[in-house]
Amino acid sequence: MPENKEIIRKRLEGTVVSDKMAKTVVVLVERMKLAPKYKKYRKISKKFKAHDENNEYRAGDRVVMEESRPISKDKKWKVVELISRGKKVETAPLEETENKE
Repeated sequence: MPENKEIIRKRLEGTVVSDKMAKTVVVLVERMKLAPKYKKYRKISKKFKAHDENNEYRAGDRVVMEESRPISKDKKWKVVELISRGKKVETAPLEETENKE
C-alpha cells in the first residue's frame, strides 16, 4: 500500500481586480521574467479566476491563492489567505449639468 503523500500545490500571490461574480474573484498576478536575448527582466501579468466561497474578498485586496481541482471551466484556483486589505474606492455620484442660457 502506498503511503498517504501530501499533495504539493502551486501557490500564487496577487491582487483582486474584480469581485462582481458570485463566489468568484479575478486575481491579477504579476511576475518578473528574464528575456533571454536581452538579459533584462520584464513584467508579465496574468489574470486568474479563483474560488471565494464566502464572498469575503474585495477589489484591491492582496491574496494568496492555491491550485485546486477544476471547479468550473475557468476556475482552477482557490483563495486561501488574505495578505492585506486594499483601499476602498468609492465613486461619487455624477452631478447633472444644467444649460445656463
